[in-house]
Amino acid sequence: MHLTEIEKDILEILAQDARRTPAQIALMLGAEVSKVQEAIKELEDARVVVAYPALINWDKSQAESVEAVIEVRVTPMKGYGFDAIAEQIMEFPEVENVYLMSGAYDLLLFVRAKTLKELAMFVAERLAPIENVISTATHFMLKRYKISGITMDKHEDKRQAVSQ
Repeated sequence: MHLTEIEKDILEILAQDARRTPAQIALMLGAEVSKVQEAIKELEDARVVVAYPALINWDKSQAESVEAVIEVRVTPMKGYGFDAIAEQIMEFPEVENVYLMSGAYDLLLFVRAKTLKELAMFVAERLAPIENVISTATHFMLKRYKISGITMDKHEDKRQAVSQ
């Protein structure tokens, strides 16, 4: 799909704040609301805009969870490459993101579970035994500083002003 300039602008606005209404976007772009609504519908139909998720700072919520990044080395499947394995892994509810990578490993997973034990069991009992998975390396997330360009916890500067 070849994007028009207004579609590119709409995507930028939605990426910053998906709560913006077509009327607000139209005002920001100096465009007609109907044109913005039509463009958004086309972007959704083409699956350029796939969802409108909220960015949650889980560290500030009462929800207990463990997050990890898992590097996975695999042997590509004949006739399907990496896609068939990635599709199999995507079906696990713990898996939030899957990326095909270049470099030392093939797939990069972002996973979430309620406890460390649940996450460990997921890797040991369901991920690692998949046919064509050669190895995994799990890295636990300790703290989030910035996600999708958004700083998660802005701290006030508590240093005392120095005057001379």
